Parts: sequence; structure tokens; C-alpha cells
Amino acid sequence: MIKLSKRLQTIADLVPPGSRIADIGSDHALLPTYLAERGIIAFGIAGEVNEGPFHAADKQIHEAGVRHVVEARLGNGLQVVSEGEVGVVTIAGMGGSLIASILEAGRSKLFSVNRLILQPNVGEDQVREWLIANHWSLTEEHILEEDGKIYEILCAVPEKAAVVSNDRLYEPRMIGGVRLSRRRLVKMGPYLVERPVDVWFKKWELELDKMEMICRQLGKSNLPASREKEHELREEMNEIREVLRCLQKDKPLFK
Repeated sequence: MIKLSKRLQTIADLVPPGSRIADIGSDHALLPTYLAERGIIAFGIAGEVNEGPFHAADKQIHEAGVRHVVEARLGNGLQVVSEGEVGVVTIAGMGGSLIASILEAGRSKLFSVNRLILQPNVGEDQVREWLIANHWSLTEEHILEEDGKIYEILCAVPEKAAVVSNDRLYEPRMIGGVRLSRRRLVKMGPYLVERPVDVWFKKWELELDKMEMICRQLGKSNLPASREKEHELREEMNEIREVLRCLQKDKPLFK
């Protein structure tokens, strides 16, 4: 039987038993095959946009003996799904901008979907902004480190079915003496800031290092636009540092 990485296992644990799922960009169909082998899903689609990964996914499904539950389909994003066919969509291992564009292009396929499980490699804020704009609400967020990389996993449901509305989730608030704006909550994660763990702090320390490098490069330019950009980045860096200092003391808000 398939054994998943820590990242994919976290995603698998968020799939409700009996689900019909579509895994977009399925990476050899590891996730749906794992779920089918353990009888967790009733039906699964492994979607791939390129011929090579599609054939690899199809081979994996065949060798695992789960063709009666999972099928590989070749197509771009949610084009591999028929309307009303699945209730859960998983998209992992892509940039946040690409995930948002896949969801946007396939909006008509999401009316029957009751859960999105998304793992952007970068640009998590772009995924959160898409969810807000399209009336999906986060129910939980996870962050983990594996093989030297840090991943965030976002789980969302239609806002009408959510316990916590987007208005409340992203409402500016004070935590440990620092005010978190809507923009900061979108950037850093409304649940993650409430329950910060060591790897979350590590992620933002690394982000500060990247921003410092950009500032140094901008500092070599005499262009007014470069000066302005550096000033903006320095202000954001100061804000992030203040948040990191203060969040150590805070207590969870959402339960």
C-alpha cells in the first residue's frame, strides 16, 4: 500500500470518509490511490494536464488495483470534472496564483463541492483572497516542514456552511498588543496567527531574510521607484517583526 509524505498525509487526513474527490495535478495519483486503498473515498479523479504525468497516474492506479474507485483523466484544471461529480477538490504543490486561476476557470464545477483542500507552495495570500472573493471560508489551516521546505495547507467550505464567517475571520483585531489588519491576516493566515507554532515563526523569519535581500538590491539603485519600493518593504518588515514578537503571548480565538 502507498505511504504518503507528511505533506500529502496532512491533506489526506482532511478528506471526509465517503467523499467523491478530484485531485488536480495529482502527482502520480498518490493521494487518491492512498485514499482508495484504505476505503476512505467512494470515488476519485486524478487530474493531469500533461501526457507524461497522466500516464504515470494511470499506471499507479492500475498497479494498486483501485481502478474501480479511481480514474486518471487528462485535462486542464477542473476541466477533468463534470458538474455535480465530486464533493471535494484537492489542489497541491502549485503556486497560489495558479491555484487561484484553476479555481476561477472552474467555478462552474464548484457548485456541488463542499470542501476545498489547497496547498500552495507560495502565494498563500492569493488563495485566501480568491476564497474570500468567491464566498468560501477557511475552516482550518495547517503549516508543516518537510525536507527543508515549509508548506501551508488550507481547508475551506462554502461560506454559508461555515461556522466562522469571512467578516469575522478577517476582522482586524488586537493580539498581544499588536493590531493585525485584514491585509496582515490574509498574508499570515487567520488561524495560523491564532495558534502560531515554531515552523510558522521560522517561515516568517525566512521571509524577512528574503525581503532584506531584496532591500539590499534596491538600495543599489538611485531610481525613485526603487527608493519607494525599499521604503515600503522596510515598513512591512517592521510590521512583521512586531507581529512575531507579540504573537508569542496570544491565546486562541476560534474554536
